[in-house]
Amino acid sequence: MIGTLINVGTVIVGSIIGVILHSRFKKRFTEVAFQGIGIFTIFLGLVMALKSDAYLIIVLSLISGSLIGEALNLELWMDRISEKLKSKLKSKLKSKNDKFSEGLVTAFLLFCMGSMTILGAIEEGLGGKPNLLLTKSIMDGFAAIALSSALGIGVMFSVIPLFIYQGGLTLLTSVLGDYFSDIYINNLTSVGGILLIGLGLRILEIKQIRVLNMLPTLLIILLLTWIKSLL
Repeated sequence: MIGTLINVGTVIVGSIIGVILHSRFKKRFTEVAFQGIGIFTIFLGLVMALKSDAYLIIVLSLISGSLIGEALNLELWMDRISEKLKSKLKSKLKSKNDKFSEGLVTAFLLFCMGSMTILGAIEEGLGGKPNLLLTKSIMDGFAAIALSSALGIGVMFSVIPLFIYQGGLTLLTSVLGDYFSDIYINNLTSVGGILLIGLGLRILEIKQIRVLNMLPTLLIILLLTWIKSLL
């Protein structure tokens, strides 16, 4: 998991730099940066969403995964965790404009939903050198600077779910790597892209989509893809 550990390190360093810039930004510059992030997130989501044409299992995954996430109320859990983190940091950002949770969630989805995450984890999990994850680490480091300059320190704490998700994929691939064919990667990437579109709409305050409650979709799409392969 060397690639993931390096990735975590670059995000932390980038986030620290971004937080320093954040404190020096005027509100209007922060708002413009925030809008840029939202537009780019939608663009990236559209590119990723077109990776697969398995429309039936994608929509079934989105519906069932969203219902499961809503029943579990994952977004409420994340809000509670964020509040605990802020209290431990003795954060003074208690206003409605506080972007701690938004920064954490946005960074996690951007850092983890891309195909480089999946392919890089598979590459290292199969025993290869983590070249893709090292490249991704550099990209994520610069992205962390931009994100944290607009959204604050919450971006840095995205390394926790990043480590669990990306590191977990690496470990899982080391055990089940032979089963990760292109169709699994494309379907997972496509669903991840759709979630990013929802995130982009939320960032731009067009619609407050509960993207976190849709995360079980990522597991459902793998299950349905496997079932389809058996038919």
